[in-house]
Amino acid sequence: METAMTIGLDLGKSVFQVHGVDAGGAVVVPRRLTCGKLLAFFAKQVPCLVGMEACAAAHNWGRELQKLGHRVRLMPLRYVKPYVKRQKNDAADAKAICEAVTRPTMRFVQIKTCEQQGTLVLHRVRLMLMRQRVRLSNAIRGHMAEYGLVAPVGRNGLQRLITILNNLDDDRVPAVARTSLALLVSQLGLVNDQVLENDRRVMVSARSTEIGCRR
Repeated sequence: METAMTIGLDLGKSVFQVHGVDAGGAVVVPRRLTCGKLLAFFAKQVPCLVGMEACAAAHNWGRELQKLGHRVRLMPLRYVKPYVKRQKNDAADAKAICEAVTRPTMRFVQIKTCEQQGTLVLHRVRLMLMRQRVRLSNAIRGHMAEYGLVAPVGRNGLQRLITILNNLDDDRVPAVARTSLALLVSQLGLVNDQVLENDRRVMVSARSTEIGCRR
């Protein structure tokens, strides 16, 4: 069998499509591989150029393939899409990736380190927590408004509504509604604590870098 000089790898959750061509462009490796067999397959291949679309998992696979001696190039999805010449499927995508990675004008994405991905996770988790806090706050405000209880925008206004909920002698909110909204208030408190802890970690992460230490 001819040696693959360039391989297009279409990533999936459990099954991957491999499209390899030799120096003359002839297809020599059209294959589907499960996740557990991917590294074993590439370990048997002569070091070559491997192209992948830049997604979250691509950085991990890129690092693993580099350890095996392969040259890995990640490409933005929108730059690969024009090379899909027929109905979109895994095989067509792998073939398009294989062609796109050899284009002289192609732009590539640098493979992130584990530490860089960890920092991204830190900020993405913060964004998710902030969205959860907004949803919980809006839910509490919306349900309280059904009973004519409206407070000004902001943290103090929301706290005013929470104080009403915590006051068992205030009969403006029915008991069944008060019990249900207490769950949202409890979740909001937990999310607030998690936001503060995550912000502390963001600050520590920023101060550990040269740019973050600048004043």
